[in-house]
Amino acid sequence: MQIMIPAAPELPAKAYYVEDFHSGRVLVESNADERLPPASLTKIMTAYVVFRELGNGNLKLTDLVTISQKAWHTEGSRMFIEVGKKVPVEDLIKGMIIQSGNDASVALAEHIAGDETIFAQMMNQQAERLGMKNSHFINSHGDVTPEVQAQHYTTARDMSIVTHAIIREYPQYYKWHSQKEFFFNGIKQMNRNKLLWRDETVDGVKTGHTEAAGFCLVASALRDGMRLISVVLGTKSDEARASSNQALLNYGFRFFETRPLYKAGEKLAEAKVWKGAESAAPMGLREDLYVTIPRKQYEKLKATMDMDKEIAAPIAKGQVLGRVNIYLNDEVITQAPLVALADVAAGGIFRRMMDNIRMIMH
Repeated sequence: MQIMIPAAPELPAKAYYVEDFHSGRVLVESNADERLPPASLTKIMTAYVVFRELGNGNLKLTDLVTISQKAWHTEGSRMFIEVGKKVPVEDLIKGMIIQSGNDASVALAEHIAGDETIFAQMMNQQAERLGMKNSHFINSHGDVTPEVQAQHYTTARDMSIVTHAIIREYPQYYKWHSQKEFFFNGIKQMNRNKLLWRDETVDGVKTGHTEAAGFCLVASALRDGMRLISVVLGTKSDEARASSNQALLNYGFRFFETRPLYKAGEKLAEAKVWKGAESAAPMGLREDLYVTIPRKQYEKLKATMDMDKEIAAPIAKGQVLGRVNIYLNDEVITQAPLVALADVAAGGIFRRMMDNIRMIMH
């Protein structure tokens, strides 16, 4: 039976994209791989590199950063840091995320890499590692001159990828993306993401604007355990980027639902093992398995498991032994590899010899 879902809204933007965080299902996309200037959405990538440095122990939130002439003099949006002052890393991160401070971005980049150009190389290395196939950055903040504009670009899909990585890997730092205001150096500035005030389920992420990029916004919202990431690039106004993201989020939450199916490491089946010290291997999934489906279709889901034939020891934990298939109306909507949940050592010489005979007969 055909499932009827209204078409996604058509938006006044150069590109847009909506993905479910848990399942990875793309719900809406338009020009999602078109390379476009990201403006201050660049700072999402900068934040990811900073968070990795924190996570790797190369940086602490309490570290003091001496503000350079270059950082202080950086044009565009600012958190108003002063030359020669020492500012904690945490304050600079908040100034970059909440106040969209270009000066804060440069100060962090210089502190981590010694030079912003080297930091941009770190950004590109991490973008490549994450699979952001159509992104390249030449600075940490996204405000670039027309002469080098062609060297600084991203896509709606790539912005979703790095946002997903931040939320998944660094939830303790992602929380700052929902902060509505930040007070620094006697100046209070408001977060430019209007959706933080309009929709209590929205908890991020970042706005951007330059003449070349237009008005851009990456948003994320969590409703009843379902999280969506929405990206809109190249609208003509602050209001347009906010209302476009809201329309995408409302569409996704209204017509789809995301359900957890199996947990990582949960035993789902056993596979017969030949020539092993054990006769069977427990199988499960490496990662939690979620599925995003049209609403009110959950009871129609079916699952099957395909196992490899003639599985022989030794078997290493994590080795792929088959796959699980999820069907909706007889159509496969997602698959995941079934892996061994434990090692299975090779059996003794007698066991291996007998199983060799049985395998030939089998």
